[in-house]
Amino acid sequence: MDFIIEMNGITKVFPGVVANDDVTLQLKKGEIHALLGENGAGKSTLMSILFGLYQAEKGTIKKNGKAVHISGPIDAGKLGIGMVHQHFKLVHNFTVLENIILGAETVKYGFLKLDDARKQVVDLSRRYKLEIDPDAFISDITVGMQQRVEILKMLYRENEILIFDEPTAVLTPQEIEELMHIMKNLTAEGKSILFITHKLDEIKAAANRCTVLRKGKCIGTVDVAAVSKEDLSEMMVGRKVSLSVEKPPQQSGETILKVENLTVNSKTHGKALVNNASFEVRAGEIVCIAGIDGNGQQELVYALAGMSLPDSGRIFLEGKEITHNDIRSRGIAHIPEDRHRHGLVLDYNLAFNLVLQNYNTDQFQTRGFLKFDEIYKYSDKLIENFDIRAGQGSNTIVRSMSGGNQQKAIIAREISRDSRLLVAVQPTRGLDVGACEYVHNQLVAERSKGRGVLLVSLELDEVMNVSDRILVIFDGMIVADVRPNEVTFKDLGLYMAGSVKQESV
Repeated sequence: MDFIIEMNGITKVFPGVVANDDVTLQLKKGEIHALLGENGAGKSTLMSILFGLYQAEKGTIKKNGKAVHISGPIDAGKLGIGMVHQHFKLVHNFTVLENIILGAETVKYGFLKLDDARKQVVDLSRRYKLEIDPDAFISDITVGMQQRVEILKMLYRENEILIFDEPTAVLTPQEIEELMHIMKNLTAEGKSILFITHKLDEIKAAANRCTVLRKGKCIGTVDVAAVSKEDLSEMMVGRKVSLSVEKPPQQSGETILKVENLTVNSKTHGKALVNNASFEVRAGEIVCIAGIDGNGQQELVYALAGMSLPDSGRIFLEGKEITHNDIRSRGIAHIPEDRHRHGLVLDYNLAFNLVLQNYNTDQFQTRGFLKFDEIYKYSDKLIENFDIRAGQGSNTIVRSMSGGNQQKAIIAREISRDSRLLVAVQPTRGLDVGACEYVHNQLVAERSKGRGVLLVSLELDEVMNVSDRILVIFDGMIVADVRPNEVTFKDLGLYMAGSVKQESV
């Protein structure tokens, strides 16, 4: 059988870990081929080798049966290979249009010709239902919009082999459905897609075949139609995984967080991004804020966590007003949406990242001098308890870790803090099914300890399975306060789209 891409016997070694161990992957022309595996299984590494970001120690790559050498992304581009990265490769002080054409600019007499590029980009965005504002700066748009820019970068270059590395991790259910449709249209046009995901529903919905990696080794390639989600999860993790959340019944207690008439206005155009929001989170309950990305979730969380100040309204934690407290004095554990910008210091090692919030406590310092033995002892304990996979343990530079393990490091740090309130923003973004199961169990355990949990999620399955109450946000306003057993997915979708509003809210 002819394959458009063959990766045969690929081996890649990093300090302390074999990321790919004699892996073979074969992509047929016109198929969507899923690549499935736990966090740190070697999926992104394998695709980075195909895109030229890494060089393999062993193995060969063939395109249309002929061996090729890919020394960098430019070589990959010449071979028609494009990649949407899990962690976006965007210049934040450039516009959307400038990012899309960067490296593929049209120049005449030394001057950029942006008019033709703008028309082409706008046409592409409309054709594939990836609407964007070409003049917006990357620093001002949502993570979901940044994802669209990455996809349009690849489409603009007319690549024929498309690598999607966790493309749906930050998209809404509606956007995911659209992307699945777009991917099928692309393969109908003759393009071939390699699709890294942790979401078994997406594999079943879109992929033709699936290759499973576990701890750097290839477990096998299967026809998706012939296997169940349970089969795929067991291949990936090596054990049976519960796809539902076990949540014992529990009575909620006193109010932990109280938000009164909170308003946050845009710094540029004055519009209320959070509009007169009021709600409570009680001890022993998980309250989920659900909504389509860009409806004020980010601004609400920033105001709660002390990363920005609201324009009006009040915030109380255990009865004490914290509206104008700085971020460190609030005592709120916070798992941020963007782990790179707000969650980690990427060039610090894992141990230092795990004590970022409490390095100045008596446990880790004496008279201003750090107790390194205590820091590393604490870090080793969290690495073991939360199954953080890092090649050099506590000494691993965080930048070198897989995205999922970076996320697990943040979760370990924040859950281990002595806080009555945990604000978790998309905590399972980019995590495999086994790690999602673990995180959900951790959130339920925090609930059982009598802590309040405020979960912000774009995943409707997660919203319905994990939460005790659901607050739906639309255009900055809380439009519904419901319990999961009182609503359907369709009801939630209507609230999220602003089609209906609960009268009592």
